[in-house]
Amino acid sequence: MNHDTNAIISSLVDDLEPVRPLRFRNGAALALGSLALVILLVIALSTVRADVAAGQPAGMFMLSSGLFLLLALACGAAVVAMGNPRVGTSRGGWGWALAMAGLLPISALAMLAISGQAAWEAGAAIHGFDCLAGSIGLGLVTGGILVMWLRRGAPTSPENAGLLTGITAGAAGVFAFSLVCPIDTIIHIGLWHGLAVTVSAIAGRLIVPKLVKW
Repeated sequence: MNHDTNAIISSLVDDLEPVRPLRFRNGAALALGSLALVILLVIALSTVRADVAAGQPAGMFMLSSGLFLLLALACGAAVVAMGNPRVGTSRGGWGWALAMAGLLPISALAMLAISGQAAWEAGAAIHGFDCLAGSIGLGLVTGGILVMWLRRGAPTSPENAGLLTGITAGAAGVFAFSLVCPIDTIIHIGLWHGLAVTVSAIAGRLIVPKLVKW
């Protein structure tokens, strides 16, 4: 019996090969690299905002883009950490970033309710669809990198990992596309840029768990 047990164990481990451990710094470097790649794509394929190109970005651009960048970094860090879960690891920082960025769409909806048609026109709906599609498309690069990272790891909550992956992708795409978006109204940014993150988050929650379950 002992001989049979040893034989079974040997047969189970014969094909095992050592794997490189997941390190947070490697995942963070991949995520940041994907964001840099997306920014380079935007710069290469489109015309950067005049104020940004001149080195004098508008205040509203700095505020809104900074919030989306902070959201992408906070959620991206949480996703990278989820690939290699540890007891006692805290990933709650992204919630604060989400709350701060959430002020933009909340403010936009409030202004839309107060001003109605005038606010909708200020939101530049025609250009808004370009922002929505462009931001989501660019976010796919970062989202794809994070999915590959999660597939190498062992996320204990694929649903949460998917949600945060979608938020990260959307926020990264919005930040990159904002470099070429000429509209700075709170209505436009809150509605269309915020919608891009929302759509990406929903897509990540529905699609990513199917790709990273183990």
